[in-house]
Amino acid sequence: MNIKFSRHAKRRAKLYDISESIIINILTNMNLSQGEHEIIKEVIGFKYPLKIVISVENDIITVITNYPLKKGIKK
Repeated sequence: MNIKFSRHAKRRAKLYDISESIIINILTNMNLSQGEHEIIKEVIGFKYPLKIVISVENDIITVITNYPLKKGIKK
């Protein structure tokens, strides 16, 4: 699958020091169906889990946004 980043996603990643390789590694290990998805994943090196919002159309995954999820964490 081809992975593209929206301009918003690139800006959020830069703001929160999230490298594109981290997002790509998370997405390549998932079996994704068509449509929009919200993924929340614990990543080593981040205090909070990462939230990734994506859209899957045909063979293209578009990352809409990605950021550390600071609110609504239940532990």
